Amino acid sequence: MTAIVGYAELLRDEIIKAELPGASVEFVDVILHSTGHLLGLLNNILDMTRIESGQFEVERLKCDPWEVVHSVAAMMRAPAKAKGLTLSIEHVGPVPESIETDSLRLRQILANLIGNAIKFTASGGVHVTVQLLCDNPLCPLLSIEVSDTGIGISEETIVKLFDRFSQADTSTTRLYGGSGLGLAISKRLAEMLGGDVTVRSKLGRGAAFTATVETGSLEGVRLVENPQIVPSADRLQKARAKSLPGSGFCWPRTPWTNQRIISLILSNAGFNVTVAEDGQVACDKSLAALKEGQPFELILMDMQMPIMEGYEATRRLRAAGYTRPIVALTAHATVDDRRKCLEAGCDFYVTKPINRAELLVVAADCALGGGAVGSPAAPAVVGAGASSDLR
Repeated sequence: MTAIVGYAELLRDEIIKAELPGASVEFVDVILHSTGHLLGLLNNILDMTRIESGQFEVERLKCDPWEVVHSVAAMMRAPAKAKGLTLSIEHVGPVPESIETDSLRLRQILANLIGNAIKFTASGGVHVTVQLLCDNPLCPLLSIEVSDTGIGISEETIVKLFDRFSQADTSTTRLYGGSGLGLAISKRLAEMLGGDVTVRSKLGRGAAFTATVETGSLEGVRLVENPQIVPSADRLQKARAKSLPGSGFCWPRTPWTNQRIISLILSNAGFNVTVAEDGQVACDKSLAALKEGQPFELILMDMQMPIMEGYEATRRLRAAGYTRPIVALTAHATVDDRRKCLEAGCDFYVTKPINRAELLVVAADCALGGGAVGSPAAPAVVGAGASSDLR
């Protein structure tokens, strides 16, 4: 799937550069749209299966809730714009600078809710409201409401809306598609994070879905009146300017298609890329570059490699005193897999198939020094799309 999505995106770029007929771009867009639909379906089925079998875990680490909301909204702006819809965000009252939750699962919940709002809205827009609820000081909640001006939901349908494979009715299924799993998964994830997903709506008058999650203790946490986010495009531009010959990115070789696609994504964005055949070569090249005074800004470490796997390669680099950012890349996305990568010494965790925009944001952050070991920034998880279990 990494190869299909990645090469389709690059093919689209080349078609546009060559100014080929518009139909060519349309054909590639159909491929990308269909692939995205397939990935969403596969991920929903996998997630629901794991939840019902008791094998789905969540973890609670510090994250910036305002950044989480903005990153999901940024991902959803393109489909909203394509339908002529507005997508706005506001906060009511101060927002915690950090909360303790599973940021990856919170992103998944919001992607489902905002995606649904866009899907079922023909005109007008979608509005996201973030608010801290302190009704119970011992258990504060973060509330995120997603409201729309769409078709609305009848009272009869609301009763069964969060059931598995539930759709409003057969005509909605034919018109809008979907598996009927997204809301069921979102509600279960929110419950696992100490909150819930609720809805209020009237047929023909839009809908408002509210997701809540526990914040964890807010003792000593600053409440921000005007939270700010540095646009990812600005971070990328600064990172490009910083990327100099010999100080780019080291990418250990994986199956040829994946290695090639990631090299092209980074190279086309203006970064210098060095490819290593396996984990041992990655270690040798990285330490040699460091010794020469031209260390790589980032090592993108595939965790499944011949000769020496990514876990061992990362441990050896850290043992040798290497402090530059290392990003784990793997198709495995369970809590245990993530923990294993971080314990080996990785700073970030990126799942396959690679989302180009997210990969470039991670590259930009690392190039600007945001991900170095020992920095204030906590280890981050970057999921490709709404769910992490992408293959």
